[in-house]
Amino acid sequence: MLIREATDGDWPAVWPFFHEIVSAGETFTYPLDLGEEEASEWWLLKPPGRTVVAVADDGTVVGTAKMNRNHMGNGSHIASASYMVDPRHAGRGVGRALCEYTIDWARTAGYRAMQFNAVVESNAAAVGLYRSLGFEVLGTLPEGFDHPKHGYVGVHIMHRPL
Repeated sequence: MLIREATDGDWPAVWPFFHEIVSAGETFTYPLDLGEEEASEWWLLKPPGRTVVAVADDGTVVGTAKMNRNHMGNGSHIASASYMVDPRHAGRGVGRALCEYTIDWARTAGYRAMQFNAVVESNAAAVGLYRSLGFEVLGTLPEGFDHPKHGYVGVHIMHRPL
């Protein structure tokens, strides 16, 4: 699997699984009816942010990540990232590879830590992955996410030093 800088030309491959994930309403705080043009603007970041795609050996885009500073000004030394893996390729190490890539990116870019602001606590796969890579739950906003299957669940703030 190759992880490389995303281009506008990758969006047609990303949009179908991006749309599937967001419209399911189980993991992201994005509007469920988020349109393609606005989604592209939100996901394909301009510098100093960065967006990458994970590409399988056959050229298929199997996942994507965006990375950016978590806050501006005096908080700009903390990075953040978001990940989406095509559900048809889940469980094959794509999410881990993307997360490791973003950690390396943040460290190389001089960030002191990474923070995830809204990890849905019922997303056990993501929480487990992040914990395995050194992230800790700093706190949980009770009932911070209205999950379509589980009702109101907590949202974790997760952090790891770099």
